[in-house]
Amino acid sequence: MLVALKDKIADDMKAALKAGEKQRLGAIRLLLAAIKQKEVDERLELGDADVLAIVDKLIKQRRDSIAQYQAARRQDLADAETFELDVLSGYLPKQLSEEEIAGEIARAVAETGATAMRDMGKVMSVLKGRLAGRADLRKVSALVKSRLAAL
Repeated sequence: MLVALKDKIADDMKAALKAGEKQRLGAIRLLLAAIKQKEVDERLELGDADVLAIVDKLIKQRRDSIAQYQAARRQDLADAETFELDVLSGYLPKQLSEEEIAGEIARAVAETGATAMRDMGKVMSVLKGRLAGRADLRKVSALVKSRLAAL
């Protein structure tokens, strides 16, 4: 039986609490708070895809923070954000290889009938649903852009 991602996160929080892993516990609580906030705001129960979107958003925030802290020469804060990034990354599904991403892009271009840059939105909307959490959508966007420019 598959365990819902939200349940896995809650179980991990309990395990971190029992093990006394304060830093890991803090990162997991942050994630659970973001999930709960979204559920309260939208008055609905989030599924795995919604939880993955939240994890992805928090990961992007951590990457931005790490870059800013390193630019400000605050390695202590960058290290804390890196730890949270590692914890959050553990909830993402296996990342796709470059070849798999290229294959998905080719399928999306064929499905949408994209022939020029103006069709990028159509292609990205198809790919967003398929690749959410399994690939960095910024990189995918750049690959789509180069693919459409070559058409």
